[in-house]
Amino acid sequence: MKLIVAITGASGVALGKKFVDCLPEDIEVHVIVSDNAFTVESFENRKVTLHASEDIAASVSSGSFRVDATAIIPCSMNTLAKVACGISDNLATRVAAVALKEQKKLLLAPRELPFSAIALENMQKLAALGVIIAPPVMGYYSDVSSLEEMEEFIVGKWFDVLGIENSLYERWEG
Repeated sequence: MKLIVAITGASGVALGKKFVDCLPEDIEVHVIVSDNAFTVESFENRKVTLHASEDIAASVSSGSFRVDATAIIPCSMNTLAKVACGISDNLATRVAAVALKEQKKLLLAPRELPFSAIALENMQKLAALGVIIAPPVMGYYSDVSSLEEMEEFIVGKWFDVLGIENSLYERWEG
């Protein structure tokens, strides 16, 4: 599997990094970081290909690069609005536009709370196009006892919707 992970904004970068760190080693990972995100975290624990947000001509910006899925974690409201309006002015919004046109899986993890009516409208518009809107929502039913376990639950749910096998959280046995 070939996966693009874009990290936009500075708030919530730890979840984006955890998502990347928890990925199975056999997944080829291309990471796009905004300037704000890059100053907050680095990616030294895992082999990834880093792309600068302003590098709109990077290999991942083309549909012929053939990725299986794209995830924007966290997804700033600015990025969400641009994707909803078809604006591709940086690499993160460009790879999202490519995912839409190529009909590939696209997961957006909006990070702001509460959501404005405009943000909800943008999310609805994108969801109608098949985009997976998956904010990092705590699952109290997951019987976790620490913040780290909660983060693993959230990352595990994101992996699930992208078709990535994982055992990051305890599954319901019924």
